[in-house]
Amino acid sequence: MKKIFIILIVLLSAVLLYFAAWPVPIEPISWNAPKDSGYTGVFKPNNKLKDIEFLTMENNHGPEDLAVDHKGNIYASTHEGNIVKLKTGDKGFKTWAETSGRPLGIEFDLKGNLVVADGIKGLLSISPDKKITILAKMADGIPIGFADDLDIADDGKIYFSDVSTKFGTILKGIENATYLDVLEHGGHGRLLCYDPTTKTTKTLLSGLNFANGVAVSHDQQYVLVSETGTYRIIKYWIAGPKKGKSEPFIENLPGFPDNISAGQNRLFWLAFFAPRNALLDKLSDKPFWRKVILRMPEFLKPKPDLRGHIIALDQSGDVKINLQNPKTNYPQNTSVLETDKYLYIGSLTAPVIARLLKKKAGL
Repeated sequence: MKKIFIILIVLLSAVLLYFAAWPVPIEPISWNAPKDSGYTGVFKPNNKLKDIEFLTMENNHGPEDLAVDHKGNIYASTHEGNIVKLKTGDKGFKTWAETSGRPLGIEFDLKGNLVVADGIKGLLSISPDKKITILAKMADGIPIGFADDLDIADDGKIYFSDVSTKFGTILKGIENATYLDVLEHGGHGRLLCYDPTTKTTKTLLSGLNFANGVAVSHDQQYVLVSETGTYRIIKYWIAGPKKGKSEPFIENLPGFPDNISAGQNRLFWLAFFAPRNALLDKLSDKPFWRKVILRMPEFLKPKPDLRGHIIALDQSGDVKINLQNPKTNYPQNTSVLETDKYLYIGSLTAPVIARLLKKKAGL
């Protein structure tokens, strides 16, 4: 019995030592997460996303972002590294081009090129004949570790996000890099600008916690960037007396904000990847315990709740439209593309693309 007791003590000590001291790739920063008001007020739960329909996309999945060309054809970026296309009148997407990377944010420029924020390869441009050109892999001498989303201003400048200069996707993969950056909360994200005239890329904002979605305002006065790790959207002025300054646009969101896009009627559409996690909020000022979480077996680590949720914000950052499905079969929403008739919705993991007839949502 004594030997058994000693063995148990040794095993227990080894387990405790592992959880307390085993090396992990993060150095968590203490911060105070804002109190989560949950799904109340303007975020009150509803089932307005229940009538979504699904469009196939051959053998692809994870349609992160969507874009529309001048002919009205819809495109999406996928986990397989492909860009898929939905021609007007078709009932499903077909593979159009391949980046050999992980295309995330996409947008067409005025010349008909599809500009791509590729999580592995950087900022790319795909011509109408599918020729791929690398526009940027560095900004201010620092490699772009995780290009995520973009938007293009009327003057041709491309504003895009670099999720994390520390946790790049090449070594960690999209999902791991995401998890590590959010857990560390180390401010490794950037808002960048590529100038096609000078072919240079510069940093506009740094110190962001998981820099994500990007949208240029309808009046071309500012750029919005989702700071996913801090549950807020930041406004960065690119014109006018406040040029070069930044300020919060909307804060203390009930979930992890993903891509943001300029829609119709001067609204911005924002997709939520998942609701906030109560445990992560509780441990925001406890760096040691966030390291412990990373040492846990995968089945014990916090997992994102599944919920469909997109909203529309006005120019003041007020919520004007709130569309949800708490029991969705299309979770982890990443983007919204608005057309005259539909809302197209992206997802990090789904094998299909969702589409909602606007009149069915009361729009």
